[in-house]
Amino acid sequence: MQNINTYILAIESSCDDTSCAILCNEKVLSNVTANQSIHEQYGGVVPELASRDHQKNIVPVVEAALKKAKVSLSQINAIAVTRGPGLMGSLLVGLNFAKSLSLSLNIPLIEVNHMQAHIMAHFIKEEEQKKPDFPFICLTVSGGHTQLVQVNSHFSYDVLGQTIDDAIGEAFDKAAKILGLPYPGGPLIDKYAKEGDCFKYKFPDSKLPGYDFSFSGIKTAFLYFIQKETSKNPDFVQQNLKDICASIQHHLVNQLLKKTVTLIQNTSINQLAIAGGVSANSELRKRVKDMEDELGIQTFIPRFEYCTDNAAMIGITAYFKYLNKEFAGLDITPFATFHS
Repeated sequence: MQNINTYILAIESSCDDTSCAILCNEKVLSNVTANQSIHEQYGGVVPELASRDHQKNIVPVVEAALKKAKVSLSQINAIAVTRGPGLMGSLLVGLNFAKSLSLSLNIPLIEVNHMQAHIMAHFIKEEEQKKPDFPFICLTVSGGHTQLVQVNSHFSYDVLGQTIDDAIGEAFDKAAKILGLPYPGGPLIDKYAKEGDCFKYKFPDSKLPGYDFSFSGIKTAFLYFIQKETSKNPDFVQQNLKDICASIQHHLVNQLLKKTVTLIQNTSINQLAIAGGVSANSELRKRVKDMEDELGIQTFIPRFEYCTDNAAMIGITAYFKYLNKEFAGLDITPFATFHS
């Protein structure tokens, strides 16, 4: 008799978060993540330190996920793991662990593209969480990627626009670093921006045509702006921090949404989803939601826990791959940059 339920054990280790999730079909039973605080003192992720901490965290995180889900290893039907993109050392820890577990349990191994998993997080079965229909547009925004993607099916994507230099998340973190805020700085900009005047300071727009993005020029302009103002008043940042954060956040979100609105207007697709770590940003979430009335479209915003790197999104992607019997061999290797 065929097992009605499919249990997936999923592992995510692409950067500095070690995460394990247990899914039963499309439902998340547990989603446990260990964060690494060691990088705060360096102002960014140190790859070698990240891989070392993954080695320490992965066994306890997997054990905790199984315990929380009340599922035993003998019930697991497949092991899912992030293959890339990400930091090579971090990916290797998760990939090698997943291979070993797959081999020891004699069950299939499923490799998952991290960026596709962010999109697929919208298909996790949650109460009161609506799912988009195909096709839809997904604005995928993170520390390493900024993409406008047309999603045609669970595994058919057309990348219509992407950053030609820096990602939006990197721009947020660099702005925070210029302001002297600790890492990770993006959430802190969001926090201070809530009490600031977003129209106080202006920054130049990117002039890139089409649907591609560019943030390197904005970062440079912001650096020169802060240097100029602090040369006149050494306490400028401290005295105006909330307004500065509100202004740069509003500007960066504007850059994202201008291209997104143009794409929606130029297509007949009236569904927009956001995904990736920066989709946790409160201004982006609010303004995307407002687009429902402004443009007459449907919008889909993931729960906060599925925005940042997490194993649940790896598990849901793997579930649909499992149904298609898309299994990986034990000879697969990680990849650092984006694969379509």
